Amino acid sequence: MKKKVLLMGKSGSGKTSMRSIIFANYIARDTRRLGATIDVEHSHVRFLGNLVLNLWDCGGQESFMEQYFASQKDNIFRNVEVLIYVFDVESRELEKDMHYYQSCLEALLLNSPNAKIFCLVHKMDLVAEEQRDVIFKEREHDLKRCSLPLECTAFRTSIWDETLYRAWSSIVYQLIPNVKALEHSLNYFANVVDADEVLLFERATFLVISHCQRKQHRDSHRFEKVSNIIKQFKLSCSKLGAKFSSMEVRNSVFAAFIDTFTSNTYVMVVMSDPSIPSEATLINIRNARKYFEELENPNSSLNTGGSHASSHHLHHGVAHGHGHGGHGGHGGGMVNGSTHPNQYAGSGGGYHQYAVTGGHPRQQQHQLEQQAHHLTQYLDYHNSNNNATSNAYH
Repeated sequence: MKKKVLLMGKSGSGKTSMRSIIFANYIARDTRRLGATIDVEHSHVRFLGNLVLNLWDCGGQESFMEQYFASQKDNIFRNVEVLIYVFDVESRELEKDMHYYQSCLEALLLNSPNAKIFCLVHKMDLVAEEQRDVIFKEREHDLKRCSLPLECTAFRTSIWDETLYRAWSSIVYQLIPNVKALEHSLNYFANVVDADEVLLFERATFLVISHCQRKQHRDSHRFEKVSNIIKQFKLSCSKLGAKFSSMEVRNSVFAAFIDTFTSNTYVMVVMSDPSIPSEATLINIRNARKYFEELENPNSSLNTGGSHASSHHLHHGVAHGHGHGGHGGHGGGMVNGSTHPNQYAGSGGGYHQYAVTGGHPRQQQHQLEQQAHHLTQYLDYHNSNNNATSNAYH
C-alpha cells in the first residue's frame, strides 16, 4: 500500500534535514553537510511492513517552485495523501512563502482535494524561548486562515529537540490504515497487564504510532523524548557493529521495559506496581507478539471483525490463566505478576540494563551508559531521586 507524501517549502527551510533525521538515521549536527535539494528527490520508505510512504522532497528554489505550479502541476499534485509544508520561522520573505503555500493548496484542490495538510513552523530553536508560544500562535492563526476552505494542522518544530518527532508521529499516525484496531488492542493489553502506560514505536524511525495511558503524567513531551534518546542509543550501538535489542529501567517505584515486539515495532511498557517482577512483564510482552503481528496485516480477520473480535483474540492469545505462562509454560498465556514474589523487594535505588548483540560495545560503554541514564531521568514517572546504576548484557 503506497501513500504519496509531498514535502515542500522554500529552499533552506530545513525539509531535507528533518527527512534525514527521521528516515535516514542522521543526528542533528550531521545535517549541516547536506546540500540543497535539486528539483524533486523521490524516496520510498517502508513503514509498518505493508505501508510504503512515497516521499517527494521538492526543492524550494524559485525556479523549481514555479515549475511545480506550471508544467509539473498534474504530476506533482495528483494522488497526494499528505502535504507537509515547511516554513522557516525566521524567513524574511514570509509574504512570498505564503504565496507559494496558497499555490500548493490551489493545486491540491484541483488534483487531490482530500489530501491532509500539515504546516511545520520550523527552526523554532532560533527564537527566544519566552517568545516561542506567542510567535507560533500567530503563525498558526495566519496559516489556518489562509488555508480556507481546506484545513491544516500546524506544528512548531526544531531538529534540536523532541518537537520534530512529535510532529512526524502525528503525521504518520494519520496514514496507518488499521490504527483504531491497533489502539483498541493496545488498550486491552495495557489493562490486562495492569500497565500505567504502553507505547508502540515504529521499528526503523522510532516514531510513536500508538499509545495507551492509564495514569496521568506531568510531561506531555515524554514520548518524543524517549524516541529521541532510544534512537541515539541505537545509533551508538550500530556504530560499534552491535544491534539494540531491549532495555529495562527500574527503581523502587516504577519499571519501564522497551523490547522488540513485532517485526515492525518496539513496545514500551511502564509499570508502577512493585509486586510485579520483570520476568512477568517480559513474558506478557512475548505472549502478545503473535497477536499484534497478525493485527499489522491489513487482510487479517482481526481488522475486519470489530473491536470485540480483536479483544476476544487477544484475550485467548495471551490471557489463559495465571502464573508462569498459564497452561503452556512461558509460552501459554498472560502472567499475573501479583502471584509472584517481588524479585526486587528491598533493593532500594534503581538501575537500567540493556541488551545488545554483536560488535564490541564495551569500547564505548560510557557513552551508552550516559544515554541509558538520560532515559532513566525521562522515564522517572514518580519524581524519584533514586540513583541509577547500570548493568549491560552483550
